[in-house]
Amino acid sequence: MNVLYGIHAVEQALAGGRPLERLLVARGRGGRRADELVKAARAANVPVRFVSREELDRLAGSPDHQGVAALAGAKRYLDLEDLIAQALPPSGQAQEPALFLLLDGVEDPRNLGAILRTAYCAGVSGVVVPERRAAGITPAAEKVSAGASEHVPVARVVNLGRALERLKEAGCWLVGLDEHAPKAFTEVDYTGSLGLVLGGEGKGLHEKIREKCDFVVSIPAAGKIASLNVAVAAGVVLYEAVRQRRAKGVSP
Repeated sequence: MNVLYGIHAVEQALAGGRPLERLLVARGRGGRRADELVKAARAANVPVRFVSREELDRLAGSPDHQGVAALAGAKRYLDLEDLIAQALPPSGQAQEPALFLLLDGVEDPRNLGAILRTAYCAGVSGVVVPERRAAGITPAAEKVSAGASEHVPVARVVNLGRALERLKEAGCWLVGLDEHAPKAFTEVDYTGSLGLVLGGEGKGLHEKIREKCDFVVSIPAAGKIASLNVAVAAGVVLYEAVRQRRAKGVSP
């Protein structure tokens, strides 16, 4: 079982119909949102228990639970083929161009959570993460995502390089983000179906992953710090894609 904690994370789990074993509320935790959460849980036949804040601290592994937590089944990942089928149906069916986000070794669950939140707001079709040497959707990631992890389709793959090749076969262009690339991120067309590929903290893109990208771009930086945090960089480039797509009449 996963321990979801924080108002947003638990609200969205309930709203998304995720199976919950029980809702835990700190004794003395009042307020409209907490009351609504308890009502929603009972309406969904989720048992509610009132516990001490110390017990919630232990369960969540953090004091940042806002007085609520829930025991839930582990987040279910999609198969890559299912993710592609959802976003890129067979030819002849009307569909907006897909926008995938692929993460090459993002290890901090807080960064992953922030990326998922931005991806949801930007209308991303799906996120792809590797199974090894990368963060999964942990309770910490779900808390930072503010509930977005319940709504963004995520596929977990054994081999990210093969996933890139499969997206190419499905008709996607691949754009990698690398601080050393001479081409600026604003110089690429993001209006077609594409996969945006970001590297991990401190390491950037692995060379083999970089080589599979059709374009490699950078975000110009002033001063002595060469690059942005990966979650911030994801937001910058995703919203350039959103800007271009809206200008062309393509909705996220």
